[in-house]
Amino acid sequence: MPRPRRVVEELVRARAEAHPDTVWLKWLDEEISWLTALSLSKRAANGLLELGVRPGERVALLLPNRPEFIWTHLAIQIIGAHSVPVNISQRGATLAHILTDSGASVIVFHDKLRDAVLSVRHRLPSVRRLVVCDGPAGGGIDWNTERLFACADTEPETGAATSETGAGSGVGMMYTSGTTGPPKGVVTADYDLRPVEALVRAAGVRPGETMYTGLPLFHGNALLVSMLGSIFADAKLALAPKFSASRLLSDCARYGAVEFNTLGGMISILLKQPPSPLDREHEVRVVLSAGCPANRWREFEDRFGIRIVEWFGMVDSPGILLNDTGRVGSMGRGGVAGIEFRVVDDADRPLGPQEVGELVFRHPRGATTSYHNLPGATARAYRGGWFHSGDLADYDEDGFFYYRGRKRESMRRLGENVSAWEIESVLNTHPAVLDSAAHAVASELGDEDIKVCVVLRSAYDAEPGELLLFCVERMAYHAVPRYVEFLEALPKTATERNQYATLRERGLTPSTWDRETEGSSWLKSRSPARP
Repeated sequence: MPRPRRVVEELVRARAEAHPDTVWLKWLDEEISWLTALSLSKRAANGLLELGVRPGERVALLLPNRPEFIWTHLAIQIIGAHSVPVNISQRGATLAHILTDSGASVIVFHDKLRDAVLSVRHRLPSVRRLVVCDGPAGGGIDWNTERLFACADTEPETGAATSETGAGSGVGMMYTSGTTGPPKGVVTADYDLRPVEALVRAAGVRPGETMYTGLPLFHGNALLVSMLGSIFADAKLALAPKFSASRLLSDCARYGAVEFNTLGGMISILLKQPPSPLDREHEVRVVLSAGCPANRWREFEDRFGIRIVEWFGMVDSPGILLNDTGRVGSMGRGGVAGIEFRVVDDADRPLGPQEVGELVFRHPRGATTSYHNLPGATARAYRGGWFHSGDLADYDEDGFFYYRGRKRESMRRLGENVSAWEIESVLNTHPAVLDSAAHAVASELGDEDIKVCVVLRSAYDAEPGELLLFCVERMAYHAVPRYVEFLEALPKTATERNQYATLRERGLTPSTWDRETEGSSWLKSRSPARP
């Protein structure tokens, strides 16, 4: 029986056949052709097969931005397995939860994450093999990526994929940021990639032109919009190791990029850079922005000569709002790929213009995703046939939608969703902490900052910096709070739940400790290195 081909795999093969020597990936000083990309992906596919990975199984990727991420991700698609990109900032209980919940059989990780992976290895019953990038095998690690990519450049021999679909969409399983609890794995049943194509068309990227990103490939934005988008557009992809506000425009000029993506406060961060001739000495025409502050929109366009195309989307379910008309502050209108959007109240009744409620949307194909091992959460998200985003919004008479915050107790920092649970579950294990509550406070960068209120045990004492260092070693860095305040007791409901609304109303007080002004150098000097 012939092995089924998959959408993304077919596109890469078509590009390699049509123009094998044309550059696809630009990485630092390297330029990698479509044919070389396909060759490396097939080598990695054969390596994964030799390690015992079979169609339908999952392979976790804990890699920073680098070519090996792309080749391994494509290799997983080629053999009909499921790629599970994991945020490389995750540590401890949350990392163990993701790797256990996903049922990954193999983990491919960067050497800087060796200790983080090995520290939870004993809690991962499904993991059979470990592969390290930029480091030696041994000490419980089976292969390194040099061995993986040394396998044969031949067509991988696999059977048909299992009945659980999703590998063909080029998405695999991606984990949410855990806005209301532990991160949830999004399983793609029939993920519609047409909205991604619509974004690339709206950006006006033409075949052979270059798209740029320094956003992490383990995040849906870079993986879907930049990497897969460049494949759809037959465009080049310039990949940076990470986002750098000071280097972004010089990188774009160096690579001849015509487009890049931003999230949340990145627009504000770029505007904080000192004026430079590079502000206009580039070929960038469009930025695909998710979360541009309305009061920075025109300032950004005027200073850099770059048009903002604003949009809204989420990995949890395919569907986008698209604003390619320049209406300042709006996420855009629905209708892309026939996907409907509306705003509803708590009883799921549709609301009219200027009425704030939850943003929901409906795909013509119905539910195209599910939350792994969480049928109840899936049913709640898709109740009534509409996917419930958890975001608050309203819309105007012309059908343009506007973001109004999160509905539940969560925060958004540095473009990532952060749950109160994610922070509290770590802090509450500190021997000096009796109780804690994390909540959002306003940030000058357009996203939010995080404050944590802490009640200490009566016989203990602790400094704010000590608690934050405890967090740095046990959670994603974007989740580490900026502000700390010690309280005698937390406001509680009758059922002993934290009253987050009361804490948000208190906001920052004279007793609030700010690590940016009081503990920044102390904390940074003790923070572990991040790849």
